[in-house]
Amino acid sequence: MGLSIEMNTKTVDSSGNSIEFCDVAYHINVIPARIIVSGISLTISQGETVVLLGRSGSGKTTLLKLINGMLLPSKGKILVQGRATADWDPIRLRRGIGYVIQDAGLFPHFTVAENVALVPSLENWDAARTAARVEEMLQLVGLNPREYAKRRPRELSGGQRQRVGVARALAADPPILLTDEPFGALDPVTRAELQREFSALARRLGKTIVFVTHDLREALLLASRIVLLEAGRIVASGSPKEFLHINHPEVRAFTSSLSVPPGAST
Repeated sequence: MGLSIEMNTKTVDSSGNSIEFCDVAYHINVIPARIIVSGISLTISQGETVVLLGRSGSGKTTLLKLINGMLLPSKGKILVQGRATADWDPIRLRRGIGYVIQDAGLFPHFTVAENVALVPSLENWDAARTAARVEEMLQLVGLNPREYAKRRPRELSGGQRQRVGVARALAADPPILLTDEPFGALDPVTRAELQREFSALARRLGKTIVFVTHDLREALLLASRIVLLEAGRIVASGSPKEFLHINHPEVRAFTSSLSVPPGAST
């Protein structure tokens, strides 16, 4: 059961949907201050799938939270659609950005249809339009609406919950999609299947996607550009082909993992 990619898309002005980090730092105000990310300058163009790669604690998720305004920078600014996140109404900003997290983060007391309909309902779409969009999104991610729309998240497999999470994130047709290790908790077979399907879906829809992972294989499969973080700083950036040839210790640490068979001791 795959992610269907038959969907009409709109031509979008690339200048209106980029994300730009302008010398951004974020720190927690304790004594002494704890620096989470610093010196981040990065432009993400419309239609790119940028994968933020790095070890745990390198600052990947913090950058996602800075994009959607859950966090505000301690220094510098982040532009979304040409406007600083600090100048956006936070609700409007977040409703214009799809967000997919590990294990989908579905509301357990909502049905599948109610989860997918969440943002359209908050945007006061009428019932007929919302219902049509829910059906379209479930079909898009390979879930038959007649079979799945009335189920609760607990009645779904992990892979099915992730599909619903993607459907919910896309329901209001946001130009930007943020994904935080969405396939990390899945079994290897389901994870590989969804990675391939997500890659095809990303190419078809042309969304601006920022995808967080610590898995280089996943990054190489999904990215149009890989950005490597180490200790809160960008240390390397390039296309998947370019990335493999960057001469940097942290890049070499990640690329060396490609030659180690899964489960083998190192």
